[in-house]
Amino acid sequence: MAKTLTGVVTSDVADKTITVTVTSRETHPIYGKQYTVNRKYAAHDENNSAKIGDKVTISETRPFSKTKTFKLDSITEKSRGSIELKDVEVEA
Repeated sequence: MAKTLTGVVTSDVADKTITVTVTSRETHPIYGKQYTVNRKYAAHDENNSAKIGDKVTISETRPFSKTKTFKLDSITEKSRGSIELKDVEVEA
């Protein structure tokens, strides 16, 4: 069975490729303390449909390239847009 992961798209600059950051919580084997781990995966996006901030599901597949071994399964949640700050000119 292929591995399936859920994460957030952090880059969509390359053609047919997205970078997905998967956040997970792990427990230290000796001390028992929990901590967060962020891992980045390159995934194949055939239609360039995923954008930055989208929550997506990716699954393991045959290698598309040296670093791409995942493909985009579905877009779980679209991003709500980004916040842009206006340039305000200050007269001195």
